[in-house]
Amino acid sequence: RALVVSLFFKSFLAISRKLCDAGIMPPDAVPKAELSGADVFHTPALRSAQLFERVASDQASHDPIGKPKVHAAALKQATGEAIYTDDIPRMAGELYLALVLSTKAHAKITKLDASEALALDGVEGFFSAKDLTQHENEVGPVFHDEYVFANDEVHCYGQIIGAIAAANQTLAQRAARLVRVEYEELQPVIVTIEQAIEHKSYFPDYPRYVTKGDVVQAFAEAAHIYEGSCRMGGQEHFYLETHVALAVPRDRDELELFCSTQHPTEVQKLVAHVVGLPANRVVCRAKRLGGGFGGKESRGMMVALPVALAAYRLQRPVRCMLDRDEDMLITGTRHPFLFKYKVAFTQEGLITACEIECYNNAGWSMDLSFSVVERAMYHFENCYRIPNVRVGGWVCKTNLPSNTAFRGFGGPQGMFAGEHIIRDVARIVGRSELDVMQLNFYKTGDYTHYHQQLERFPIERCFEDCLKQSRFYEKQAEIESFNRENRWRKRGIALVPTKYGIAFGVMHLNQAGALINIYSDGSVLLSHGGVEIGQGLNTKMLQCAARALDIPIELIHISETATNKVPNTSPTAASVGSDLNGMAVIDACEKLNKRLAPIKEALPEGTWQEWINKAYFDRVSLSATGFHAIPDIGYHPETNPNARTYSYYTNGVGVSVVEIDCLTGDHQVLSTDIVMDIGSSINPAIDIGQIEGAF
Repeated sequence: RALVVSLFFKSFLAISRKLCDAGIMPPDAVPKAELSGADVFHTPALRSAQLFERVASDQASHDPIGKPKVHAAALKQATGEAIYTDDIPRMAGELYLALVLSTKAHAKITKLDASEALALDGVEGFFSAKDLTQHENEVGPVFHDEYVFANDEVHCYGQIIGAIAAANQTLAQRAARLVRVEYEELQPVIVTIEQAIEHKSYFPDYPRYVTKGDVVQAFAEAAHIYEGSCRMGGQEHFYLETHVALAVPRDRDELELFCSTQHPTEVQKLVAHVVGLPANRVVCRAKRLGGGFGGKESRGMMVALPVALAAYRLQRPVRCMLDRDEDMLITGTRHPFLFKYKVAFTQEGLITACEIECYNNAGWSMDLSFSVVERAMYHFENCYRIPNVRVGGWVCKTNLPSNTAFRGFGGPQGMFAGEHIIRDVARIVGRSELDVMQLNFYKTGDYTHYHQQLERFPIERCFEDCLKQSRFYEKQAEIESFNRENRWRKRGIALVPTKYGIAFGVMHLNQAGALINIYSDGSVLLSHGGVEIGQGLNTKMLQCAARALDIPIELIHISETATNKVPNTSPTAASVGSDLNGMAVIDACEKLNKRLAPIKEALPEGTWQEWINKAYFDRVSLSATGFHAIPDIGYHPETNPNARTYSYYTNGVGVSVVEIDCLTGDHQVLSTDIVMDIGSSINPAIDIGQIEGAF
């Protein structure tokens, strides 16, 4: 109702302005400050600039590190020639798999009848929990608390109950709709974090606490104490390529999978578990993904497992690519969070203590939620030093599709709470937010509440650079005068600093492997454990190999990521893809350089091709594996107190100016400035693309 009245008033202002311009109404009939209420937003012409460190170019060397090299597959992707999983041509005898999904949030399955679907011509099979043993049906990325197919009970809307294999997609989806499922609804149905708190619906072993200093004493001595809360909703990944898998039986007891996943090893492991084969008979291959953002780190199994089972049992190729609505329904989102905090601070705004409760909405299964809440607990203070801390984390169990990894992995949600706290403190002590931020910033040498020392902490520099680059104070003054002169349109400016810890929270994942094969014509085939999701990882790996071998980048090729080239890979996630795999690539290159050194000494004037040819005829091995594990991490208060939690931190500061239309709630971001400290960039073009894309 309010919006209708606002739009009517908007049209009144627009008509009045025209009448004033035409001289029909006196020019001052409508106050000047009201007139801009008639305006609507138009997309402005975009203007942007990117500044980065330039690396001196030496003509003689082939070193591409630090140079803004074009993404290796950019032209193929831009022209549509790049091959994604579902672009693989149909095979002889291939079937399509369609999923039968739950239509209740919490219910017992009383009847499951696929006879009508199986009667259709071209339907080859129906699979459900009855086709697997209890052990085979239980799956999950860390804890096996999920099912390939729902077993007697469904825990969320969109849970997979069964799958139909048929001659084509249209038929399979039609048959899936004919499968009859009858339910007996169960109570309670828990959807929100508040409902989970009310029903005490938490996963076992939660809450968990991290403490530093003495919170009780700090609160007793505080000049000010403030209690507040904030919440953050979920978010859909919306990768352009939805989840997809194609399984091809090779012989009776071998399976090959082409899968859109950030974690091929996990798909291999779970497929082997479900079909009852050892892992050495299952190969998972991923050439490139059409985006992932964390949504394909663990949830790829929801499509890959039913597809692999159908292919193995029917001994025919089977594929499934989710429609967008199916993908959004079943795969989970970013974790919604609720934070309740109590903060103590001085008259000047210096924070002395904070007690905070972090609740995340995990959905119906654990997935990676334990790790997400831990990262939120470790990032809630953002860039601010708080001497006394008690932070608790709760993983809430609800009847939603299981929420999962999503760019930042709990970090953004935690930092969101920290920024709320800073703004509350600034408001109460009557100082500007920027002053309170600077007063509380960590300094180099400070310790976090999880006992990690900040060895270099350049947040002040990022902060100063961003203020200067964005002309912050100038814009602030312009905004104040704009807001005085316009009643129905208002502008605001905000600054947010960030600190993000680089490493997997789970210790054993901080490792990577690589395989390099050099062929007798001098060309190099590189395989590594990371997946190309569009983020440019392969391009960076080519650069690392070109520098390490000192050859032109054009001689090196990466074909795909496959579990039979590099085993036991970690997911491509947590912003460590290039750190881990790049070091493994360098390790392999160093082994090859050592073998080639005597030949290079004997033929100092030779070319790369001549050296390789000589090595081949001298029977020198031209294949090497590389490996890297991040050193000195894996902090644990009892078992490993001297280690770090994170390998290092990246920092950034962003400033945005936003205008809102107070009548309609419409808004527009007018300008944004971002300063990121990511060390010396391997490839500034790709890193800027990542930063802008993330923004």
